Parts: sequence; C-alpha cells; structure tokens
Amino acid sequence: MQIHEIVTLIDKLDAKLGVLLCHHNADPDAICAAFAFSRLLARLRPGLEIEIAAAQGPSRLSKFLLKSLPAELTAQPRINKADLIVFLDTNTIQQLDEWRQVIEVSNSPLIVIDHHASHPETERLVTICVADEEASSTCEIVYRLFKEAKVKLTLVEAKALFLGIAFDTRHFVIATSATLKVVADLIDAGVSVQETLPLLSLPMDYSERIARLKAGCRLKLLRIDDWLIALSHISSYQASSARGLIGLGAHVAIVAGKRGDALQVSLRSSRDFYEKTGIHLGRDIANPLGKYLQGMGGGHSVSAGANGVGDAKASLKRCVRLLKERLK
Repeated sequence: MQIHEIVTLIDKLDAKLGVLLCHHNADPDAICAAFAFSRLLARLRPGLEIEIAAAQGPSRLSKFLLKSLPAELTAQPRINKADLIVFLDTNTIQQLDEWRQVIEVSNSPLIVIDHHASHPETERLVTICVADEEASSTCEIVYRLFKEAKVKLTLVEAKALFLGIAFDTRHFVIATSATLKVVADLIDAGVSVQETLPLLSLPMDYSERIARLKAGCRLKLLRIDDWLIALSHISSYQASSARGLIGLGAHVAIVAGKRGDALQVSLRSSRDFYEKTGIHLGRDIANPLGKYLQGMGGGHSVSAGANGVGDAKASLKRCVRLLKERLK
C-alpha cells in the first residue's frame, strides 16, 4: 500500500523536515489536499516537521477557505533543507516557478500525489508516485491514503477533503459514483453540506468580471466539424475567462495571455466534447503546447493549461492545429 511505502521512506531517511508544495495560485483541491495530508503525516510520524507552501501563494478562494481551516502556509519553504519533498495536485515542476531550480538540484526524494495526466519530466524526478487520473481530485486520493493507513478522519480533515472534492467536481456535477461514496463517508464523519458548500461560493471580484468581459469582446470563434472553438487573449484570469466561454456555449475555449515575458494558456472543454472525441486537453493539447512554448503543459481531460514563452496569438494558432490533427 502506498501510504506504507511513504512511511517506510520517511523512516529510512530518518526524515526531520518534509516540505509539501502546491502549484502556483493554488486552488482549493491543492491546498486542502496538502493540509489533510500534512495532518495524516503528523499522526503517523509525530516527529516530522512539515511545511506547506504554494508558488505565488494560494488563489483568492483558497485564501478565503484557509480562514476556516487550521492550516498555515509558509511563503519561503526550506526546500534546500528538506529531507522529503511532496508535490500535491502538481504534475509539472514548472508550476512551482522559481522553486524549480532549487528542486532540480536537490537530492531529496520526491513524492507526487496527483490526479492529472503524468508528465515525463516529473516521472524522471519522482521517487514515489501516488497518482490516479480517474480520481475526481487530489483530495480523493488523500482520502484513500487515510483509509489505507486506517486512520480515522477528524471533522476538520473531513471538511478539508470535502471542500477540495466539491471544488474540483464543480459542486459534484462531474462526480463519479466512487467519488460520491467518498463524499458520503465524509458526511458520516460530521461534515455539514449545508454549512460547508457555501464556502466555495466566493463572489467574483471586479477585476475578474472585467477580464471575462474583455475575453468575450476579443473572442474569435471557429467551427471544426460540429464543434465550436472559442479563442481569446487576456493578460490575467485566463482560466476564469475560459470557463466563462464554455458557459456561453463553446465546446472548447482557449485563452492565452502574457504578463511580462511569461505566457500562460488555459484550456477548457465541455464534457460531451471529451466523451465524443476522446481528446484529452491535458495530454493531447497542453502537453505538446508546453513543449512548443519551451515550458510545460498538462492537466485534466476537460481542464488544462500550459506556460512558457512566445506570442499569445501564435500559441492559439498552435492549439487549433493540434485540435485539427486530433479531430482527423
């Protein structure tokens, strides 16, 4: 069992410090998974000091959720002193921004706990990989680790896992039967759906609204076979804008944007697009796009992203080319 493999590694190293890292602008699934996993490690190996950090800090919604969880994030994790490094909800090292260089030269073992499509560069670095692309969220995988360890969830741990799962399944809209069974266990552990679910309903701030509207104004719409592909560019809130374009009716939405020299591309698709075409945005589009941008890309079947360097409009054209090749 994988939790025993992790604990055996900790004992073998006589580890004193473990650093848990989440991707930049970490969403609730990443933050809640890291918090719950830190609590599991603390109960299995109380002598292990643990730090949790997110590149560029947590997202706005995650910051709000942290007010209801006893979790502390550090802005400057001691990666170079860590005996053990854990990636949570993070499948590419580039998602950790400037920490990447420190991790690449580190001799510390790397554990990855994730539900995204695996990335070759991460596979090269990893010591233990706890991954399942079929899982709804990283929080669902962490829940399984609690079950493997036969550790009973406390209310606050169950609450954190519930929030992460609810976020990544869009309030259970895309939850599988296996996920709903996990959710039922979390409710049995004391989670109140009526009190907890509203925590994910953070009002959209003014700048995000403006970004979405600008993305709509700059929209270029293509039709490939029976699929509507929405393309746009905006300097911030690319992921939110892509979600908004799917809500407007696009089957696929791709939004690119530059801030300084850094280029970021967010991709979203409808569930029926993935089911009928088999095109996995993370594996089939974002991964090769990341290589094209001299960066990295990856993600889920209907939600993915890539970053690197280059021109926003050129990156959109590249995405369309990749889509057309797959649709053939």
